[in-house]
Amino acid sequence: MSQVLFQPYKLGRIELKNRIVMAPMTRNRAIDNIPNDLMTTYYSQRAEAGLIITEGTSPSPNGLGYARIPGLFSKEQVQAWAKVTSSVHKAGSKIFVQLMHTGRVGAKINQPAGTEVLAPSAIRLSGEIYTDKAGMQPYDVPVAMTEAKIESTIEEFVQSARLAIEAGFDGIELHGANGYLIEQFISPSANQRQDKWGGSIDNRLRFALEVARRTAAAIGADRVGIRISPYGVFNDMGVYPDVDASYTELAKKLSELGLAYIHIVDHSSMGAPEVSPALKATIRKNFKGTLILSGGYDAARAEHDLTESKGDLVAFGRPFISNPRLPSKLKSGAPLAAPDFNALYTPGPQGYIDYPVD
Repeated sequence: MSQVLFQPYKLGRIELKNRIVMAPMTRNRAIDNIPNDLMTTYYSQRAEAGLIITEGTSPSPNGLGYARIPGLFSKEQVQAWAKVTSSVHKAGSKIFVQLMHTGRVGAKINQPAGTEVLAPSAIRLSGEIYTDKAGMQPYDVPVAMTEAKIESTIEEFVQSARLAIEAGFDGIELHGANGYLIEQFISPSANQRQDKWGGSIDNRLRFALEVARRTAAAIGADRVGIRISPYGVFNDMGVYPDVDASYTELAKKLSELGLAYIHIVDHSSMGAPEVSPALKATIRKNFKGTLILSGGYDAARAEHDLTESKGDLVAFGRPFISNPRLPSKLKSGAPLAAPDFNALYTPGPQGYIDYPVD
């Protein structure tokens, strides 16, 4: 059936056995924010993917906005992640860790003592967030970051990138999508600063580019990718007049840095505004590295877009949850099992590692 989808691909310094990427998906199984044996099993079960990108993993205690998400800033976390990477490598796949600082998307009740909910501006997110301790709670009003806090947060990304290599990861993906801290700086709906970190396109891109530049300097640009979601509306992100110009400029600057890839999220299959084919083509033109496409793909559409050179790799999300051997099923045309949506974010093995591995 598919041809290009199952061809190997060179990504930076690593060779992928196929062009299928397991997209990053929050699963909330990391008790005390530390990876565990359940997570080792979960990722190794899905190692038919050419590349696995982990769930969002915070580079800082301040970025642990959700309950039970993992971190990568302590020795204990490094040792725990090393078990995951070793297992995935033994099973034949490559793995990047997605570094996700939640920024204002959080509540202190979910975070360790002594932390802050931080954001470019003190604008509270609408709605509520789940907490293990008190159920649904309003989002906290974030603390607007000072220059010093911006600097220390960038350095937390850098240190986490170093720890990722120590833990055996093949690289990192910066989460610049879905309304988390990096995108909060990019979007004028969340960033209303009047200093060098806000206002103009160049200023709003500054945080993303500094994090990318410094992590690339620390571990090698060919080990750093970034996920973006132009036109995304999740977490109070909104469409703004210069969105196309912003992401065109971002692609140019990231290309100059030599980053391994840009991973574009198009949530139109889930009801969000579409990332226009024109903008995707513009990003493709202006970024010399690898382009990962994602958003509601099946095998036929993935094969078409790869054949048409719209991208180089295709990421699949939810189908990987309930189909651990998704590449085999895509290749054979076998029917896909549906995920248990009631168990997407619950602790424990149910709806996590108990799907048939066949």
